[in-house]
Amino acid sequence: MESRLSRLEAVQSILLEIGQKSSTCTDIAEFVQAVHEALGRIMYAANFYVALSDEGRPNSVRFVYFVDEVDDAPYDGQELVELPSSDHSPTAWVILNGQRLIMTAEEHTSHETDGAVWGLGTTAEHWMGCPLLDQNHQAMGAMVIQSYDKQHTFSEEDQALFQLIASHVSSALQGLQSMDRLERAVHERTAALEYEVAERRRAESLQRALYEIASLSGGSWDRNTMYQRLHEAISEVLTVRNFLIALYHPSNNEITVPYFVDEKDPTAPCTSFSYGVGMTSYILKQRQPVLLDRDGYLALMASGEVERPLGNEEIISWMGAPILLNDYAYGVLVVQSYHEDVIYTQSDLDVLAFMASHVAVVISRLQADRAIRRAKSALEEQNAALNTALTQLQEAQGELVRQEKLASLGRLVAGVAHEINTPLGICVTATSHLVQELKLTKEDLANGALDEDGLNQFFDIVDQSLRIMTTNTQRAAALVRSFKQVAVDQSSDNVRSFNLRKYLDEVLLSLQPKLKGKPIEVEVDCPPDIDMESFPGAVSQIVTNMVVNSLVHGFGEGQSGSIKIKGRVEGDHVQFDYSDNGIGMDPGTLSQLFDPFFTTKRGSGGSGLGAHILYNLVTGPLGGTVKVVSAPNMGLHYNLRFPRVQQGKPQA
Repeated sequence: MESRLSRLEAVQSILLEIGQKSSTCTDIAEFVQAVHEALGRIMYAANFYVALSDEGRPNSVRFVYFVDEVDDAPYDGQELVELPSSDHSPTAWVILNGQRLIMTAEEHTSHETDGAVWGLGTTAEHWMGCPLLDQNHQAMGAMVIQSYDKQHTFSEEDQALFQLIASHVSSALQGLQSMDRLERAVHERTAALEYEVAERRRAESLQRALYEIASLSGGSWDRNTMYQRLHEAISEVLTVRNFLIALYHPSNNEITVPYFVDEKDPTAPCTSFSYGVGMTSYILKQRQPVLLDRDGYLALMASGEVERPLGNEEIISWMGAPILLNDYAYGVLVVQSYHEDVIYTQSDLDVLAFMASHVAVVISRLQADRAIRRAKSALEEQNAALNTALTQLQEAQGELVRQEKLASLGRLVAGVAHEINTPLGICVTATSHLVQELKLTKEDLANGALDEDGLNQFFDIVDQSLRIMTTNTQRAAALVRSFKQVAVDQSSDNVRSFNLRKYLDEVLLSLQPKLKGKPIEVEVDCPPDIDMESFPGAVSQIVTNMVVNSLVHGFGEGQSGSIKIKGRVEGDHVQFDYSDNGIGMDPGTLSQLFDPFFTTKRGSGGSGLGAHILYNLVTGPLGGTVKVVSAPNMGLHYNLRFPRVQQGKPQA
């Protein structure tokens, strides 16, 4: 009786202790351990565990407490475990049915029929499990106690006490589980926030690294400094103790290693090698980033997919990413580790591949900049050579134009000289004849043979000779005056006043030697009141070139024709038209009319500068425009328009 009373007092003390522990303890495992210790004071409790269900998933449990003499704890207390169905697990049966289950070894064995397993672990001699019910009588889990020897079994009183304690534990666990869930939620949220902060920091580091990589294309770095800064930028995001940059050169099918940093090798095994050798060639062939551990690396070597691996093979983790832009491979970035504390992940490979794509953009820009600089330098050299050639050509052209002007003037001199020879020859002949007649008359007078008829005859001869001499000397004087004015104007670039009609007559008079003997009629239609303040030399040269071109190119030998020159005033401008009815030009020839050195009479006296000089004089010194119209057998027509009054000096 005293023993029973003592046990009841012990039970009462345990229940009080459970209540106090639930209000002071915050850890479920610690609370269940205290329950286990208290339970051991009133019954055999060497083997004891508590399994709690996950909210909304009764078959998923956590073994928050597990003590067993024979079996080890099946799982970590924080790990969710999927229990078998209630037909194969006594713990699941207690939770799903919400009822107590007590069984002996024989009863346990009776459930294992047809090869079916009833629970996990060693079969107990006596097994007792009670559901842990919440306030809504829903099972939160199960509390189990068991014995592996027949000396320790559970009496009906033990079973009642165990169920009573299970109900108190259930009440305590509701609060603790709520706190545990809250703590786990806080822990999960804290872990999520820490992960988010870490990801943000990594994103910021990645952004800084990408900015640093992008800035490399805008700086004037030497290659070693640029690659070192690239290494530092990647190190902002990844652990990069061993790093190399390999560049692919398709022109000679070689791979070079401009940058190499390694913990084991102070220098690169080789700075250049043929495409197809080493891991870099493998990455270039794959055109995909590759992540390898040591086993994967060795398997790749053994398979023969990599020919002659280069460098130290004692790697623990290896990454390679192709430097690709628009499917064009510039090279490979390689990162590797020799230590277990640095193991690269797929996330690290994604970052390396992402940065490799940005490196490709930088390399592309640098190559484009170098190509532009080379092209610019070559273009500047070509421009300098072209400018020199153009200057020489302009000087040569200017000299040829000057020589053409002088040649034109020389031809004019020759023509005028020939034309003056005729009246001067007549004058010389008339003078000689007059001298001879005077001598004969003097002799007749001295001999007394001079009569009135002889004297009258002498006077007739004198009168006739003087008329001949006067006419021819006046003609020679007019030619000299015309030539003198035209020659002075052609060799001078001064602005002076002149009458257009009178000046045209003087120019045509100076051209008379060229027109003489040719069946070409020249008609001038120009009012006598067009007074100009301009460059007469330019006008003279223009008219001379037009007439000479018509005579040389427009009319065949002995061909008759006409030339019409017309001038009129339109406001402040002079409209000057020139036309002939010669053979004309086809469109191809007409399009090249003003080109320098173009002539249809090459080797027959044509220099190819007449029309070119004409165009330059009209658009240059005269400041006007020139249009030309022609067709085969339709002659040639020039339409010139220039200011009547010029200001300033002629243009060069």
